[in-house]
Parts: sequence; C-alpha cells; structure tokens
Amino acid sequence: MSANLGLYSVKALLILDNEGERLYTNYYTPPKEQKGDEENDGPLSTLKKQQAFEKALFAKTFKQHGDIILFESHIVVYKEVADIVIYVVGGLSENEVALSSVVDGFKEALDKILNYQVDKKAVQENYDKVCIAVDETVDDGIILETEPSIIAARVSNTPKNEPSLKNIDLSEKGFMNAFQFAKGKLAERLQQGL
Repeated sequence: MSANLGLYSVKALLILDNEGERLYTNYYTPPKEQKGDEENDGPLSTLKKQQAFEKALFAKTFKQHGDIILFESHIVVYKEVADIVIYVVGGLSENEVALSSVVDGFKEALDKILNYQVDKKAVQENYDKVCIAVDETVDDGIILETEPSIIAARVSNTPKNEPSLKNIDLSEKGFMNAFQFAKGKLAERLQQGL
C-alpha cells in the first residue's frame, strides 16, 4: 500500500531495449516506507525481483502498441520508440493521466536532447544527458516536471564559446590590452559619477 504523499509519485522509470535488457532503470521508494526483512520489502526491493519484474513486463508489453496496463499491482504507462521502450511504473492509487504525461514529456524531451534520434545507440552514447533528463523529470519518486522544453533546457549542452585558459593571451601584449581596457572602463565610471 502506497503512502498518500499528496504529490504524484512513481515507483520506477525504466528504459529497456528491444530485447528487454536494461538501458536505464531507477526504482524509487517512499521515504516513510519501513525497511524490514527481505520478504516483506515489496516486489521491487531487490535486484533479482526488479529484473524478474522487467522481464515479465517486457514480455507482456513489447509490440502490443498499447500505452497503459495494470501489471502485478502496478499501473504501468509505456511508450515504444524505435528500438527502446520507456516505462513509468506507479502505484494503484496513482493518476494514470499524470503518469502518461511523465512518459510523453520525457520522450519529447529526449527527442529534443538527442536531436530527434531516440534509439538504443543514442541513449547509450548520451547516457549522461538521459540521466539528467530523468532527474529533472522525477526526483526521488516525485514528479517534478512534465514539460519537454523545460526538461530539455535544464539538460543543457556545454557552452562552445566560453572563455578558458587556452584562449587567454598571457603575453605582455595581452596583459597590456587587458590593462588598457580596464583603465578605460574605470575612467568611464569615474566620469559618470562626477
């Protein structure tokens, strides 16, 4: 039984390839959930249970062209994209529309981040960006953002024209240019203040 947090939450976000193998998985447990013995921790508490859940889920959903199912006491919303499948797993009390908006927003954000080439190879090559996109979408099981443009903007590329030590002229001429520039700016400020 899930705790009523007052916020929409998910139990897992999974990205599997077209053979049911993990590309990315993240399972979330509510902070108030008590950890007891292994048998009573729940169906997604151990790696072995998670992998069995993923295999069974993949077998049930692959090439079904659906988008939502009730599976092992969980609501699962999924989307097939090229050779991957994106799953969002929620509790029975979760809002299906909220879970669906997470999948849709995350998929569209991946489209923008990966230049509309969302497939297994792109996910593997840009794994860091995919991880950041997941973290910007869902944090510790709580749905943070479903707007694809906001998620994609937060997964920013590194600036290409950012000054670095390689681009700074450390010669005497470069130092004199910087000194003259600073002197001119200081003179402008003093004249404006008088």
